[in-house]
Amino acid sequence: MTQRSILGECKLVAFVATTDSVKARAFYEGVLGLKLVEDQQPFALVFDANGTMLRVTAVREHNPASFTVLGWVVGSIEKTVERLTAAGVEFQRYPGVNDGDPKGIWTAPSGARIGWFKDPDQNVLSVTQF
Repeated sequence: MTQRSILGECKLVAFVATTDSVKARAFYEGVLGLKLVEDQQPFALVFDANGTMLRVTAVREHNPASFTVLGWVVGSIEKTVERLTAAGVEFQRYPGVNDGDPKGIWTAPSGARIGWFKDPDQNVLSVTQF
């Protein structure tokens, strides 16, 4: 029996929360280089993340998750980490995972290389090279 796709062919919209839209805009647009599509204040900032809509939603209170909420696949993790670090992004170190790498990059058993960083609201973001 073949299942009919319900959402498999639909575009995904990603969401992340912010308590400070000014700082979020400066980070996502100015540091990460995402294109601002629409400023829907006081509700959200809408960015184009290479064809995926990212809505940075304004909230009164935010308790960031302890895990990655957004991630990007990159061609060269070394160059990406260097560029982000030069732009003021601090990469996270996790004991026993990536604390031995000078740039904070972890090599997973699969061979994927991952670096984690946070946005101004402490949401955990990542870059991965497969």
